[in-house]
Amino acid sequence: MSRELRPGVWCIEGSASNVYLAVDHAAPVDDTDAVRVDGEMGALVLLDAGTPGDAATIRAGIEAVGFGVEDVSRVLLTHYDYDHVGALAELDDLDATVYAHEPDASFLDGSGTPDLWPHKALLQRLTGRFLSRPSVAIERVRDGDTVGSFTAYHTPGHGPGHLAWVSEPLETAFLGDLVRERDGRLAPSPWLVSYDTDAVGDSVCTLAERAPAFAVAGMGHGTPLATGGSDALGRLAAEL
Repeated sequence: MSRELRPGVWCIEGSASNVYLAVDHAAPVDDTDAVRVDGEMGALVLLDAGTPGDAATIRAGIEAVGFGVEDVSRVLLTHYDYDHVGALAELDDLDATVYAHEPDASFLDGSGTPDLWPHKALLQRLTGRFLSRPSVAIERVRDGDTVGSFTAYHTPGHGPGHLAWVSEPLETAFLGDLVRERDGRLAPSPWLVSYDTDAVGDSVCTLAERAPAFAVAGMGHGTPLATGGSDALGRLAAEL
C-alpha cells in the first residue's frame, strides 16, 4: 500500500521499484487541479510509475491516502526505464503532464530510440518493446527548471537524461536510480544498470553540493530514508 514518509509524501512499493506520491502545496493550482491535505490546497504529484504490471498497485496506493488517479495533475520522471515509466500507459484515467529530461522524454513519446551501446542503452531498447506509449502530455525540462516546489537536477550516469527532483518546502529528494539503499546506507548505481559509473559518481557529488538540505530521500530501489537524507548523500559523496 502506501507508507507515509512525512506529511504529504508517500512511498508506494511496486513490483520492481518504488513509486512516490506527494502533495505540493507550493505548486500553483486551480480548483480543478487542486487537492486538499490538512486544510491546505496543493497539486498531487506522482514520482515515477513502476512497471506495466504496477498500475493496480499504484491506483490502490493513491486511493489508500484518499485520492484517485484522476487527481494527479503532474508526473515527475527521474528517467526512462521499464520499471519507472511502465504503468503510465496503463493508468487510463491519468490526465496529467509528464516532465522529463532529454533524451528520456523522446524515448517515452517514441520520437527517439535508445542506442545499441553501451549495454544499458541496449537494455532500454529491448525492454522498450514491451512498453505501450502513454497518451499524456510530455514536457521537456532541463537542469535547474522548477515544477511547483520541485527543482530538476540533471544527474546523468545511470542514464543520459536521469533527474533528481528536490523540493525544499517538502524537505524531500527523489533520487531515482542515481543511488540505491542497503542497510540504511546509500550506494551509487552499479555498472550493470548504468551507462557510465564515473558519471554516476560525479552526479552524486555534484548533487550533494548543489541541493538544499532534505530529510526524505526516496530512491527507486531500497527502503526510502525518512530522515537524514542529505546527510546520507553527503557521506556517499565523501566516499567516492
